[in-house]
Amino acid sequence: MPISIKFFQPSWFQIKAENKVIYIDPAYLRKYYINYSKKIDFSSWPNPIDGLPEKNLEKADLILVTHHHKDHCKAVTVNRLKKSDTIIVAPEICCKELGKNIKTIKPGEKLKVGKIEVKATFAYNTKEGSSTKKVHKKGECVGYLIKINSKIIYHAGDTDFIPEMKEFRKIDIALLPIGGIFTMNIEEAVDAVNALKPKTVIPMHNLKANPNDFREKVEVKSDTEIILLKIGETYNL
Repeated sequence: MPISIKFFQPSWFQIKAENKVIYIDPAYLRKYYINYSKKIDFSSWPNPIDGLPEKNLEKADLILVTHHHKDHCKAVTVNRLKKSDTIIVAPEICCKELGKNIKTIKPGEKLKVGKIEVKATFAYNTKEGSSTKKVHKKGECVGYLIKINSKIIYHAGDTDFIPEMKEFRKIDIALLPIGGIFTMNIEEAVDAVNALKPKTVIPMHNLKANPNDFREKVEVKSDTEIILLKIGETYNL
């Protein structure tokens, strides 16, 4: 069964597989991200949504949130996307924004939704990392390893290049930040690619970083395929 991955920026993705709709980090799209002039306005749901290339977004079966910052965790967005039986998963620190009726998760913990397996990973800033704003503390934030039909998708969350990445194996698609302010920069993301050895990488959380520069640097050192998605574009695995 095919797997589709749609990109919304900064690290908001939609994954569709096994008759399930998964969202990761659905939040407002703010004007300070590249190519945005306006944030999403959900007031007219399900009419056309400002800033998106389509009229509607499917309701979610599973929503995964990596951490509590507003560009990743926004209750109004989550509430618009959820159904009565939607499973919402997030670190405990997100309860302040999302409420207590969510499944909290810590790095290393797992859950299963139908045939889809999810494992939370560490995601944090390091003292040694080049990120200029150290706002992601170890243990507060997570990334996710999502296994679907024997394929593994790694959403790194907001993180520097961390030692834990060297332990991951058989990654089919890695969704990696490259922005360099709150996360690892392009050079460290290249190091992450070399450690993870994924088949494919989709860069995210770009901020002012140029994804084409990232692709060029990876291609020099690796056989990993780099897919550059614009807002609303889909990659089929």
